[in-house]
Amino acid sequence: MAKARISSDGVVTLQQVAQHVGLSTGTVSAVLNDSPAARAIPKRTKDRILAAAQDLKYRPNFFARSLRNKRTFTIGVITEEIGDPYGAMVISGIEAFLSGRKYFFLTVVHRHNPEMLQQYTGMLLSRGVEGFITVDTSATQPPPLPTVAVAGHRSMKGVTNIVLDHVQAAQDVINHLVRLGHRNIAFIRGQPFSSDSADRWRAICDACSALGIRMQSELTVQLQGDDPSPNLGYQATKELLSRKPRFTALFTYNDIAAIGAIRAIRESGLRVPKDVSVVGFDDIREAAYHLPSLTTVRQPLRQMGEIAAQTLVERIEGQKKYPSEIAIKPELVVRESTAEAPAQ
Repeated sequence: MAKARISSDGVVTLQQVAQHVGLSTGTVSAVLNDSPAARAIPKRTKDRILAAAQDLKYRPNFFARSLRNKRTFTIGVITEEIGDPYGAMVISGIEAFLSGRKYFFLTVVHRHNPEMLQQYTGMLLSRGVEGFITVDTSATQPPPLPTVAVAGHRSMKGVTNIVLDHVQAAQDVINHLVRLGHRNIAFIRGQPFSSDSADRWRAICDACSALGIRMQSELTVQLQGDDPSPNLGYQATKELLSRKPRFTALFTYNDIAAIGAIRAIRESGLRVPKDVSVVGFDDIREAAYHLPSLTTVRQPLRQMGEIAAQTLVERIEGQKKYPSEIAIKPELVVRESTAEAPAQ
């Protein structure tokens, strides 16, 4: 086995790795780029190539790879907020899959501003992205590239929507509260701009109707603004508590709102769950560690990000057929924030 000569600038080339292990450049390239051709290469040979690359401190040349393949291996991720727990978990799943496939991704945040959304989409296109993943973003027209929409609800050419089964989620929550004896249930609706808001609310209304739960307008409020902190849920619950109708359970749009709601309920002198049960949605990381721990609907957010990335990469790499929708099953996670309704 010949020993590779390292160039004077210290940069190790693919040819030098091939020379070091005594194999062809094509074989070494297939292994280091994890191409389909690498499947036919024995594991022992792969391990030897990878060990040599590590010993020689080989770093793949991204620009050479892009020029050679006439591709950028870059995905555009379009999201409404980058610091909220929902988006962070989805993007974590996207990153986990793409890094394993040696793809990059560029993220833009539009904060539900249509002008920013259009501007950033153009910027991503100019930077050569090969497809889009949108997170909690409502597209109004067919995209110019293959697209996967996490929490997408609008049927559109070229788009695969990854959608939670909100009907099942709403039925599970309302059934849970009814079994605990709750009849006076309050609701915090999502903001109109949130892509899940309309479908989730429609599912909640249908579930209540099927179980004979009367929904009172006095016991319904809507989150206002785009603050990702618990403050929106806190303010919405204070408004509910200021109204006369009493409620024994509160179903919030998401876990962040539920955390704010619990603070407002406690400040009013009521106890959770002894006086008021609270249900969230999403099962963010904080949900299990809040006091009391949140009963919530679990969305497998990280998995949804991984599915989105895998679906998009498969389309980019030649899969002609693609699903228009991928349904995700919810799971009701019962914790400490719900209990039997207090005696009237």
